[in-house]
This record gives sequence, C-alpha cells and structure tokens, in this order.
Amino acid sequence: MCVRFYIERDQPELAPFVRAAQVSPLADRFRDKLAGDILTSGEIGPASVAPAIAMNKKMSSTVYPMQWGFKVERQNPKQGAESGSISVFNARTETAKSKAAFAEAWRSHRCIVPASWYFEWEHPLDADGNKLRGDKWSIQPRGDTVAWLCGLYRIEDGLPHFVILTKEPSPDVSHIHDRMPLMLPMEDVNSWIDPKANPEKLVQHALTEMVLWK
Repeated sequence: MCVRFYIERDQPELAPFVRAAQVSPLADRFRDKLAGDILTSGEIGPASVAPAIAMNKKMSSTVYPMQWGFKVERQNPKQGAESGSISVFNARTETAKSKAAFAEAWRSHRCIVPASWYFEWEHPLDADGNKLRGDKWSIQPRGDTVAWLCGLYRIEDGLPHFVILTKEPSPDVSHIHDRMPLMLPMEDVNSWIDPKANPEKLVQHALTEMVLWK
C-alpha cells in the first residue's frame, strides 16, 4: 500500500491542480519520455504521472507533474544475486529518515499528492494460509472530499519523481491492510512541503478516521 488512487477531473477542489499539471513546462517533457499523454485524472497507478504540490525555488507552493516511483539500487544480500535498480512506490514514514533512498527527501523535498480517494484490496487467507485478493475498497478521510497524500520527491533523469509515505493503519482500515498512506488535513499542506518544517511533528497530525466503500 498505496498502489492506486483516484483523481476526479471535475472535482472543484482538484480541478486547479489537474489543469496546472497539464500546462506545466514539465508536462511536455513527460509526454516525450512516455511517448503518450500523461495521466492527471481517473485511476492512477505506479509509474503514472500525477499532479503534486511542492515548494519552488522561491519558496512558493507550486503544482508539478511528477512520476510515481523512485529507482533504488537492488539489495544483494547473497553472492551472485542480480544487481541493478528496482522501482519503489512507497516509503515507510517510520524509517524514511534513515533510509539512503529517502533521507534527503524526508529532510527537504516533501510533496503532497492530492487525490479524491485511494484504493486498497482485502487479502483474505485460504485454508492453507495463502493470501488471496479480495474486495477492492475506496478510502477517503472522513468529512473530507480530498485525500492529501504525503509524499517525498527527487529528480531522476531531469524530471521529478515521487513516492507516497505509509503508516500503521487506523482501526477503520486495519481489517483490510496492515499499512495506509500518510494523510494530513488541508491546513497542514503548506507546512508539510516547507523544507524548514519538522516532518516528525507534522506526522502527529495524521488523519485516522476514514470512510470506506466498495
């Protein structure tokens, strides 16, 4: 978790972010890289491009198109194991500051990915204890129409990439999955992306009450 979220293009709160990402100078560079249009609405999955909010060089909140996923070096605990990089889409809030792939971004390159909601799948066990893929749930903070997903970003090959931070699940979600995205209230969005802010203090404001539907 989290591997899918949804953006409603015409949702009033999200439409400005979608439009800003589509007209960003980076959008054409992503279109060239991906040899097609970028995804800024509908169901968003790994490696897709989505609107993200981050501070620009003038310390002003700005919307950028960013691609979901960091490339990180593969760990090779066994001699002769395949080397190279893998794509990582999430980072654990509890350990991001100490992981080489995320530490710098945790300190000063944080972003917010605005979404209508995110998806999660149940994983019931069969008689032999093997995980099965169960129902797909849509999940949104209670009382909100936007899920402000907390992320980290960095530049890869000249373009911004992000990962979504995850945390221990709230009681509303724990029966579905053992992780959930870190989400903050709207009033903390600008604080989260501020490089001078302390992310560990802001994590304490994480939203926990969720609404779920199939």
